[in-house]
Amino acid sequence: MSKKKIIIEPDPILRQKSIYLEKVDDEIRCLLDDMLETMYSAPGIGLAAVQIGILKRLVVIDVSKEKDKKNPLLLINPEIISKSKSTSIHEEGCLSLPGYFAEIERPAECYVKYIGYNGKKKEIKASGLLSTCIQHEIDHLDGVLFIDYLSKLKRDMILKKLVKQKKELNKIVL
Repeated sequence: MSKKKIIIEPDPILRQKSIYLEKVDDEIRCLLDDMLETMYSAPGIGLAAVQIGILKRLVVIDVSKEKDKKNPLLLINPEIISKSKSTSIHEEGCLSLPGYFAEIERPAECYVKYIGYNGKKKEIKASGLLSTCIQHEIDHLDGVLFIDYLSKLKRDMILKKLVKQKKELNKIVL
């Protein structure tokens, strides 16, 4: 396993749609393992492959509270089948928008079909933080970021600050 570099907004790849996978093989499983290592070391509770520059419909999530009891969920080609009419609000952040958080309203529950790590078709009904995280990560696969749910003014302020941060990080110190 190896830790990957997380892409920071603004970057055009984060706005692209990821492609569906035809098969699950050792290369995909290795990539999922790398994504988990990257997510845990960031630290975060979710990561989409596009966030490490790979336009494949892959997501890793772990919303477990205790660090000792990891409970990763690995989703290949995840697809939301249905969402509840009731909503909930969670404060969301993103590894591709470090340091920025906002309360986002989303459906409280979602029903998702996906392919698991072993290549078998699966389904899950998610609620609470897991539902929010799944929806957030699937948005990434479609080129959508949580800041897209904010007003234009708030979104533009965050993007302006991120551009400034990125320029600071890219300066070479001699």
